[in-house]
Amino acid sequence: MGVILLYLIPIMAGIPLIGAILIFLNHNAKTRGYTIYATVVAMMISALALMITWIQDGSNTWYLYTQTEWMDKAMQAFEILLMVFIVYMCFKYKRRWISLLAILQTGLTLWVEYTIPLVESTHTQVDSLALLMCIICAFIGGLIGIYSVGYMKSYHENHKGVLDRSSTFLALIFVFMSAMFGLVLSSNLIWMYFFWEITSVISFLLIGYTKTEEAITNSFRALWMNLFGGFGFAVAIWLCAMWNHSVQLNEIVASANPMIIGMLALAGLTKSAQLPFSTWLFGAMVAPTPSSALLHSATMVKAGVYLLIRLAPALNGSLCGTIVSFIGGFTFIMTSLMAIAQNDAKKVLAFSTISNLGLIVACAGIGVEQTVWAAIFLMIFHSSSKSMLFEAVGATENSIGSRDIENMHGLILRLPKLAYVMGIGIAGMYLAPFGMLISKWVALKAFVDSGNVLLVICIAFGSASTMFYWTKWLGKLIAMHKPRVPDRDVTRKDEYFSMAVLCAITISLCLLFPLLAGYVVNPIVLSLFGATTDVLSMSELTTMVIMVCSVLIVPAMMFLVTRMAPRDIVPTYMNGINVGDNSHFTDSFGQSKKLHLSNWYLRFEFGRRRLLKPSQILAASVLIVTFAVLLGGVLS
Repeated sequence: MGVILLYLIPIMAGIPLIGAILIFLNHNAKTRGYTIYATVVAMMISALALMITWIQDGSNTWYLYTQTEWMDKAMQAFEILLMVFIVYMCFKYKRRWISLLAILQTGLTLWVEYTIPLVESTHTQVDSLALLMCIICAFIGGLIGIYSVGYMKSYHENHKGVLDRSSTFLALIFVFMSAMFGLVLSSNLIWMYFFWEITSVISFLLIGYTKTEEAITNSFRALWMNLFGGFGFAVAIWLCAMWNHSVQLNEIVASANPMIIGMLALAGLTKSAQLPFSTWLFGAMVAPTPSSALLHSATMVKAGVYLLIRLAPALNGSLCGTIVSFIGGFTFIMTSLMAIAQNDAKKVLAFSTISNLGLIVACAGIGVEQTVWAAIFLMIFHSSSKSMLFEAVGATENSIGSRDIENMHGLILRLPKLAYVMGIGIAGMYLAPFGMLISKWVALKAFVDSGNVLLVICIAFGSASTMFYWTKWLGKLIAMHKPRVPDRDVTRKDEYFSMAVLCAITISLCLLFPLLAGYVVNPIVLSLFGATTDVLSMSELTTMVIMVCSVLIVPAMMFLVTRMAPRDIVPTYMNGINVGDNSHFTDSFGQSKKLHLSNWYLRFEFGRRRLLKPSQILAASVLIVTFAVLLGGVLS
């Protein structure tokens, strides 16, 4: 079986890379679409084959690839090319100081590889957590790839001023997936760092796709913040090599050196867009929707929380763990509050992503079995629900020309299919019996058991604000509003296929919740900690099963709304003659007037301009003090 795994890993990572090359070279939209479909299917099959092979072998942790000299040399050459590319782009767009980060971290890792003797070790590991990440990337990422085929056609039809570089954009998506496979399967920090930096550069290119001034500014913000985290990663590699002559991740977790763990945690915090580094993910919203869905659900930010979950056993009870949990909890509550003030749907999704990642980070920082159990569940459910929501918002924007939540008033009657998908996605994020709510409940219980009052307050008030902004959005969707001019649904079949499958995955994950816990999450916790505890008692599990079985109520209710809604619309008095759509009327002077209904966004109280800067200052101050303490410990 080990020999089969030796071949399956490069095949799985190579499929999206080969697909990316073919997509980039193919400028015919139809054949390019077929190439994407074939690549996605092959990617899914290879991920399943890897999982089945691993299970048949006894579900043990496999460490592979010891003699990799030629691969190491190729990676070093590519690292230099990436550095040269970053330096070129920084000088081209007059952001020269950013190039220093690329030069420093690349130089540091190359210096380690050429001057410090390292103990011969493996470079790849296959275990339950790595396989889960591969499945998320292959299936969620693959479905986003299918969605992007139709979306990019509609996008350029609606954005005539943007140069059509769809082949490049779609190719970059699959290069991203290939890098993620490499990252999550790496057991060696140098290899992991290599793929880590590829994801940073690809996200920079995706965010800057339109080449507008706003896109360029936001892409460079994402670049420098992720390079800053990459520099922390490079410093961790240097410290490991200097002190231990080994860069194996499992050995680092076992030794729990505070400075090394702190530097790796810093890299994880930047990649997962935690305060004070959250602004790079806000800015990513300028890119076409597939890149947003990919960054938020299946790849970029998941790389950050993946690393922190790996570090969780070493974070337990340490200063680094305390700070990581604080940053995560603080990010959760502050970004949840800021989301209340947003009416741009993609910005709501961005703030929601960062807040949910904050909760996962807080769970990893506590570093006990119960919190990591909750973190893994949050990661799974967030991946499916958030990707579906981004896709629905992107398709809605192409159809109605706006992603403003206020313009989605009565979408259940205007574009029922898209409203249906969006409604299930929103329900999946915060309503019972969907998995996100169950996972949050487990996290809250674990925080209470750990006696961390601050995190209990953060999750309680953060969850309350989460309910507020999701409910406002859902209320807009199901409002009984009959439009004067019907909207035309321009969503293509491949977009609907992707959204439909993601809907099915979201509901299936809830229906299979007990099996997911027993056969996926518990083994991951066991592999990380060497032991596992019963997170839920039998009485609680019975309650969960009842809740899970009721999951079909949500789509059933939305289906009934779409069928019965036309009979429920009753003309209301509007200070004039209602013209029949409950939004326009004729006043006493015979003039046509429009009734404006709007949600309350509390911008003065919770707006980004009021809360973001103080939040960044506080979070940055905490990190600076923490690393000053860690450095003082090293010097003493």
